[in-house]
Amino acid sequence: MAGGGGKEAALPGWWRQMVSSQRREAGRILAELMETRGIMPLLMKARNGQSWSAVEKAQLLAHLRRMAHLSPYLIALLLPGSVLLLPIYAWWLDRRRLRRGD
Repeated sequence: MAGGGGKEAALPGWWRQMVSSQRREAGRILAELMETRGIMPLLMKARNGQSWSAVEKAQLLAHLRRMAHLSPYLIALLLPGSVLLLPIYAWWLDRRRLRRGD
């Protein structure tokens, strides 16, 4: 793996920035999806005839809000030809981040 760093250094700066943006956003999406893993037991509870407590309703709402924030990412991945649009999408997301100053 030590040789991989030399290959990245040989790439143009704009390409390294695009790849790092894609990796960062992929990591963020994966982290958000991992946080929503507990939604299925909550959803199945109502299906099995049990009722949700106030705490469970709050958890369910938090999961749904988290998933709503991911919907632009997921929609972009489901569109036909979206693989070709991913570099453009990553560039656009990076521009928004730079504008905010993160």
